[in-house]
Amino acid sequence: MPEQSFFARNKVLIIVLLVIVVLVWWGVATYNSFIRGGEQITAQWAQVENQYQRRFDLIPNVVNTVKGVAKQEQAVFGEIAEARTHYAGAVTPDQKAAAASQVESTLGRLLVIAENYPTLQSSQAYRDLIVELEGTENRISVERMKYNDLVRSYDTKVKTFPTSVLAKLFGVSAHEYFNVPESNQQAPQVQF
Repeated sequence: MPEQSFFARNKVLIIVLLVIVVLVWWGVATYNSFIRGGEQITAQWAQVENQYQRRFDLIPNVVNTVKGVAKQEQAVFGEIAEARTHYAGAVTPDQKAAAASQVESTLGRLLVIAENYPTLQSSQAYRDLIVELEGTENRISVERMKYNDLVRSYDTKVKTFPTSVLAKLFGVSAHEYFNVPESNQQAPQVQF
């Protein structure tokens, strides 16, 4: 009987080793994709924060412009200052999102108040600030949408089989979507 080659004698061993190599390669690739996805989400959240900062830089100008005309609306100005303070003290993306929502709510009230002052509406400086603020709000909306898209893609990978097994093994968890609280989904009501 002729002597068998090394490969013929060790077919099973070679197949098992190939399967192990493929599984290890897949595990490493999946782990790296979790890391890349998490970094993309972090970077996108930074973009959302950049737009929030732009908004926060504009708000004092809007407030000061409105203050000159609407002196009796001091409560709203205080609420805006308080909301900005909450945002500055927030640490996690969820806390920052909640604080940003508070800013949006009070800013909405300020804009409703401003609509009731024709003198203010005719001011070129005020109109320019509002146009800039509207542009910033649009940018925030786009950046939030991009953030949520990245979170959706990442969470799908974390939650679907077979990558969910590796996610649990590596301690990877799903990220939270940016959600607008119900209180901000209604138009502000201001009564005089």
